[in-house]
Amino acid sequence: MIGVAVGAVGSYAASALTERSRWRRARAERWDEQRFHTYAAYANTLKGQIRTAQRIAASRGFENVVDPLEPEHGLEQLAEAESKRAAEWESMLLVGDADAISSARGWHEAVWNMELYARGIKSDPAGWTRALQQMSEARDVFYACARRDLGISGPPPPPGNWPRNWQEESAQ
Repeated sequence: MIGVAVGAVGSYAASALTERSRWRRARAERWDEQRFHTYAAYANTLKGQIRTAQRIAASRGFENVVDPLEPEHGLEQLAEAESKRAAEWESMLLVGDADAISSARGWHEAVWNMELYARGIKSDPAGWTRALQQMSEARDVFYACARRDLGISGPPPPPGNWPRNWQEESAQ
């Protein structure tokens, strides 16, 4: 009788531990997937904001961007893009790890600096080029942090330096 009781307790304990381990694995997979979607949505939203700022800046005569967008049309789009980014930011704060959140903040602050040129608040062409470079570097840091948090192995994507080599060559 004691053997049966010990066997039953052992069987129950093994089942409970196995089930608990399975539940933890499933929860970790759900959060990994959620973080991936959050990081991707944030990056895509911010990319739209960047593109709009670049197009407006092109209409103001700044280099390294084609397809100008007149400020009277673009500034409204830029405000909408910022609203979308701010909404996505809340998801980042909920599911991102500290490094990814910090790097995402650095990236969107670099984009805000670009927006100052698009809005006509800043007008220095050399400053515009630096702003593009800073935004690109901040983007690279974000992707490195997000990939690390998601456990993606291998080297990060190549840097997206601005202006691109082919743009500098065509300007000469």
